[in-house]
Amino acid sequence: MLGLVWRNFLSFLEKNYENRFLVNLLKQTLPVSLTEKNLVLNCKNQAIKIYLEKKQREIEKNFNSFTQSKISLELIVVENKNKKKIVEPLFYYQNTLINLLEKANINDHYSFENFAVSSSNHVAFAAAQAVSEKLGKNYNPLFIYGSVGVGKTHLACAIGRRVLEKNQDKKVFFCPGDQFTNELIESIKNKSTANFRKKYRYLDLLIVDDIQFIAGKQTVQEEFFHTFNSVISRGGQIVLISDRPLMEIKNLEDRLRSRFAGGLTVDIQPPDFELRTAIILIKAKEKNINIDIEAAKMIAEKVTDARSLEGTLISIYAKMINSINANDQTQIINVNEVKKHLFSDRLEERKRTDPEEIIKVVASFYNLKPSQIKSNQRNSTIAQTRQILMFLFRQKLNLTLEKIASLLKRKDHTTVIHGVNKILHLTTTNQAFKEEIDRLIKILNL
Repeated sequence: MLGLVWRNFLSFLEKNYENRFLVNLLKQTLPVSLTEKNLVLNCKNQAIKIYLEKKQREIEKNFNSFTQSKISLELIVVENKNKKKIVEPLFYYQNTLINLLEKANINDHYSFENFAVSSSNHVAFAAAQAVSEKLGKNYNPLFIYGSVGVGKTHLACAIGRRVLEKNQDKKVFFCPGDQFTNELIESIKNKSTANFRKKYRYLDLLIVDDIQFIAGKQTVQEEFFHTFNSVISRGGQIVLISDRPLMEIKNLEDRLRSRFAGGLTVDIQPPDFELRTAIILIKAKEKNINIDIEAAKMIAEKVTDARSLEGTLISIYAKMINSINANDQTQIINVNEVKKHLFSDRLEERKRTDPEEIIKVVASFYNLKPSQIKSNQRNSTIAQTRQILMFLFRQKLNLTLEKIASLLKRKDHTTVIHGVNKILHLTTTNQAFKEEIDRLIKILNL
């Protein structure tokens, strides 16, 4: 009976629910028990459990709508001991949203859910959502412009994320304008332009950041013109991002300017006080930082640069827990803490050179404790955070390999060399990861 109910529910979702990625993950669960109050699902592995926990309320809402009941969901992971244990990745590659986003060059931190909306960006937000619902149908191309740090890239990446959440088979790619240029040059050099065109001309969604960088480059503009036409003609969607209005992009060919203007152009204004406050509260929630709303307002009042908000928040938090108890992360940032750490020490402007303070800030950035980073735990998040610290210590503070190994409780300097090289490789091959490291460097003012 339980199995029949669950199969019928999954069939219901397939017909009525657009998030195919979530449906595919639910198919990898096994219903264990169902009572009047509780449904227990056994997940195939821990990673599926973690993802489904984030969507728990959404799943409960749909299940209760289907069964006309009020049931809570419990997720567990129980291995079948009689079954031969198979070593496998957390998800199969084709079913992993994180891997799909990485392949699409999209930062997995960006989504519609954590994008703060106010009067300064609500038109762009509504347009972006409309585009994500019907690719190639609403506002094609969508041209978003605004100054640095107002959320243009976040919003564009959120479109790509939503598309992949709904349909894993969609071909999505996020490309900075300079990357398009560099890849084209390399393809000409290596006589592989056919591969370049195959990569870009058959996409369902192409997002180009800093499109103004292609202006003035004749060959690049020629290639992008044909790429644009190919994607559009096949029913695909183009999203363009710029730091200036279309008419202010100098040396852009008229035929490109005409096509860029053929869809919808929207601007995003610098965030007002209310939006800056909302951004702080959203970032605090993401980082598991408790902050009083009055404290958030005080930071928003004094810090007007959108990109400095997150850094200021983490700086205050790291300094606060250091002054109280390095292992106590339950403290609340209140007005007094903001006054104490923001105004007296001016953390947002001070360059950090103390390795221990850097460890605390980076740990806070990734929702970890310094003790976890210095431990022997090999969890992927902890291991990569440890490598990021190795990279920062080596590249920005120029510390010796032995000193870095000692700070992070590693056995020898060869581990540090490997860690630094790993992060160097990721920053040159993964644009989303590079943006994340750049944010950290800005927060630390290195």
